[in-house]
Amino acid sequence: MRVPAPLLILLAAVLWGLLGILGKNAQAAGVGPLEVAFWRAALGGGLFALHAALTRAPLPRGRDLWLTVAFGVVGVSVFYGAYQLAVRAGGASLASVLLYTAPAFVALLGWALLRERLGVREGLAVAGTLGGIALISLGGGQGVNVTVAALGWGLTAGFTYSLYYLYGKTFFARYAPTALYAVALPVGALGLLPFVSFSAKTTAAWGSLVGIAVLSTYLAYLAYSAGLKRLPATRASVIASLEPVVAAGLAALLFGERLSPTALLGAALVVGAALLLSVGGRDG
Repeated sequence: MRVPAPLLILLAAVLWGLLGILGKNAQAAGVGPLEVAFWRAALGGGLFALHAALTRAPLPRGRDLWLTVAFGVVGVSVFYGAYQLAVRAGGASLASVLLYTAPAFVALLGWALLRERLGVREGLAVAGTLGGIALISLGGGQGVNVTVAALGWGLTAGFTYSLYYLYGKTFFARYAPTALYAVALPVGALGLLPFVSFSAKTTAAWGSLVGIAVLSTYLAYLAYSAGLKRLPATRASVIASLEPVVAAGLAALLFGERLSPTALLGAALVVGAALLLSVGGRDG
């Protein structure tokens, strides 16, 4: 039976929402944030490499290969590492919300690098994102640590995540996503390797790490890519915006993380700005 495209996007959002939860579990079991990021890239990359080999998907070559390698360093090494550092510094719910500053960074990068128009809608979204971050900073909450480090790593994650747009706009039309991830993720793991201090791991820690790689990386990317083939990009983006809601709900249930009313308003502004940019854009 063919799974409806909206359900595939919803599945991806839920699986991505698990990322901070599983990362926090792994860190609580003694695994450092950069080691969590390393295993996500290494194990996830291995799954994509196997998938690409079995489907005989052509890998990028020449200039495309080097650009994919560069994307692996910034879009995987830095992004995966920054996200887990944000989880450690501020909590899973805060990290997930700050990740959704990415569309605002996309608008600014598109204006600065691609000469795309920065209209009223984009300006309002960027302003809403900045206002949301300010409210989150002032509001905090129970089990949520709004520190300079938490904001810094969270915004770094949002910025590097926004680079997926610039890279994907060109390369996802040329190559199968599995082939690109088969290169970018192992490169990302190698980029993290010099900064990782490996620790002895319990069965529970390995369970969280494998869950991040299989559920929140491999299956999430596959589900989103499959759904996007049969659904306009705007609708997919709206459904995927449930990710921080899933993350915040699970963080409240499992870890007692609760954003204050002021911070919740800020989170709503950040996610609302992301939706404004998604709904106002053209379908892809």
